[in-house]
Amino acid sequence: MGKVENKKQQKRDSLLESAFSLFIDHGFNKTSISDIVNQAGVAKGTFYLYFKDKYDIRNHLIGHKAHQVFLTAYHELLDHPEISDFETQMLFMIDRILDQFAANHDLVKLLSKHLSWGFFKDSLYFTPGDEEPAIFTIYEELMAKAEHTYRTPEMMMYLILEMISGASYNVILYQQPVTLEELKPHLYETVKGIMRQYRED
Repeated sequence: MGKVENKKQQKRDSLLESAFSLFIDHGFNKTSISDIVNQAGVAKGTFYLYFKDKYDIRNHLIGHKAHQVFLTAYHELLDHPEISDFETQMLFMIDRILDQFAANHDLVKLLSKHLSWGFFKDSLYFTPGDEEPAIFTIYEELMAKAEHTYRTPEMMMYLILEMISGASYNVILYQQPVTLEELKPHLYETVKGIMRQYRED
């Protein structure tokens, strides 16, 4: 990435991070575009170089945050080349993603409050720059090396994501009805069951 492209990316990231903190602190409806650009330290015209309106930056923010969380987990997986089984790789990344959510309740609130499958599906194919692949690209690459083949991999991912997000929301934020560590074994057995169900061989 050249200097000009890098500077553009920094401005875009600054706008996204400003929007994130303002949406969390004041709520989406009470945050204006002026608030976002003022906190990011850029001109208002700069906002419209990257986003159409406040709804557009919210949608990009969801994709941006989802991509960050997934890539952090994926890069941790790359540090463990001994984990070569696809299903074990998936459980490893899910574990790391849940730990990130447990450490950042604001992120859980943002994603759970605004995330619909339509938004998240877009984030699966979202790439913030040329240097990192999209989430679904990584998922397909790992699956291509798997011992088993799986039917309708997008549906399998959808069911796993919906189940994890629904089951973990109150656990992460309120430790109800159990703690996250108590939930994990039950969650992972269910994930393994879903993956077994979608095996074709």
